Amino acid sequence: MAPRPSVLLVEDEPAQRAVLSYNLEAEGFEVRTADNGEDALALITEEAPDLILLDWMMPHVSGIEVCRRLKARPETRGIPIIMLSARSEEVDKVRGLETGADDYVIKPYSVVELMARLRAQLRRVRPATAGLLLEWGDIRLDTETHRVYRGDKVLKLGPTEFRLLATFMEKPGRVFSRESLLDRVWGRDIYVDTRTVDVHIGRLRKSLCTFGGEDPLRTVRGAGYALG
Repeated sequence: MAPRPSVLLVEDEPAQRAVLSYNLEAEGFEVRTADNGEDALALITEEAPDLILLDWMMPHVSGIEVCRRLKARPETRGIPIIMLSARSEEVDKVRGLETGADDYVIKPYSVVELMARLRAQLRRVRPATAGLLLEWGDIRLDTETHRVYRGDKVLKLGPTEFRLLATFMEKPGRVFSRESLLDRVWGRDIYVDTRTVDVHIGRLRKSLCTFGGEDPLRTVRGAGYALG
C-alpha cells in the first residue's frame, strides 16, 4: 500500500467534526483535527498535511484568514484547501476562491460528493493515492501492481521500503525528517524508534542498487533524507 494521505480537518462544530473524522478515517485517510484557526496554523507548522478541510466561520481566526496566511507562505502554498461554508452567495464563493481556496463546498453537503472532491485535489499532490505510475530517473513505481522497476529490471522491496520509496517519489528533492517519515510510512498512532527509519533506508538503498546504478537517496546531515 502507498502511504496514507493526511488530512487536517478544521471545524469548530463538534458534531460535524466527529462525522467528517469518521468518514475520512473510513476512507483510509490519516486525520488530525482542530476546532479553531489558531490551533490549525500551529498544527500545520508542526507537520504539514496533504490536504486541509477548512470551515469558514470559526472563533479567533476565521477560515478565510487561515487560508490567506497559508497561501502567502511558500512552504504551505501548495497544500490544497477545501473551504466548507454555509455561505451560499456567489460573492462569498468568489471571495473564498480568490483568497486561495482550491475548492468551495456549501453546507449542508453530501459526504460522498465531498470525498470525491477531496480525492480529486489529492490526485494533484499525492499521485500514489490514485493508483498511478510514479517515475523518477530510471526508477518506476506502480502503486496498483505494487512493483518497482529500475530500468528494465524488477526490484524486490518489502512493504515498508515500498511505502518509503512512494513517499520520496511523490516529492522528489524534498528533504523528509525521520519523524516525518515515521508519520507517513508507519502512522502517527504507532510508536517506532527513529533509528528504525535508518535501518529501512539502508534496506531500500540496497534494493535500489541491486543491479548497479548510483544510490538515488541523499542523506542530509541533521535534517533527514531525500530522493535526488
